[in-house]
Amino acid sequence: MFKRNSIDYLAFKPGSFFFQLLLLVCVMSACSCKEQLPDGPPVSTINDDEKEDEPQEPVGETNYVLPNIDLSHWKVTIPVGGPMEVEPPEILDYATNEDLKPFMYNDSTDGGLVFYTYPASSTANSSYSRSELREQMEPGSNSVNWTFKDGGKIKGKLSVPEVSLDSEGKEHRTIIMQIHGRLTNEQRDLIGEDDNNAPPILKIYWAFGKVRVKTKVLKNLNSTYEEMLHTDAWGDDEGVYFQEEVGHDPFTLEVNVSEGRMTVTLNDDETLVYDDIHMEKWGVFENYFKAGNYLASTEAGAYAKVKYYELEVSH
Repeated sequence: MFKRNSIDYLAFKPGSFFFQLLLLVCVMSACSCKEQLPDGPPVSTINDDEKEDEPQEPVGETNYVLPNIDLSHWKVTIPVGGPMEVEPPEILDYATNEDLKPFMYNDSTDGGLVFYTYPASSTANSSYSRSELREQMEPGSNSVNWTFKDGGKIKGKLSVPEVSLDSEGKEHRTIIMQIHGRLTNEQRDLIGEDDNNAPPILKIYWAFGKVRVKTKVLKNLNSTYEEMLHTDAWGDDEGVYFQEEVGHDPFTLEVNVSEGRMTVTLNDDETLVYDDIHMEKWGVFENYFKAGNYLASTEAGAYAKVKYYELEVSH
């Protein structure tokens, strides 16, 4: 028969000193085990509700800006084909026209209508290539034009963001706006010409980061009406640079014409005034506005980009 040893019994009797000591050791051992973490990666203590409150990465928004230019009274010439011309209403679909896309397209990052050109096909009376608009007062027709007596105004906001360098390291020039003369059919027949071409009374160049204006002067102020109709009766003036340097940044140009007078204004600040005898004599011609990129170079590798953000004409 098993008999408890009196010493063992007293040592572990509840309430005895040894019993309390043993109980304390067990409790401390349990706490130590609870605090020890297993090996491995740290465990996140963020609950689902806290995750929902975390800031989310914002989704980027792209704003597309398209040019606000009415092309219903313009045709465009590009340096391919004979060269190629696209008139209203086809020009209104330029963004999807496969022939025009390389030379006339939207830059939706800043709302510019880009005109790109390089030396290729040129018109009959020039060796230079162009991606350029030609005003048509009657859409689809070149026969309806205006005189200085009728008056007219063109205003554009534009830039020349890219131009190639010539063999000397200088930027090529390009014509960005024009007023071109035109013979009526009667004038053409009178002087025995085979087309209606007449000189341009105004050429506005982007040249070396500045804007240069050139006009025509009548070589012989005593010329008869018939003599004045010939292209070689007119020569170039010396040309004038505006003082402001525009570089590759956007700028505005405004041209106003009335009987015997023409003004050209840059950035609503500087204005050139032409109101001399040559402007009076020019009244014999009909005219039309032009705007775009008429590259004044035939060098291999030459090119230019001109952007129009705004363009409007009134008569």
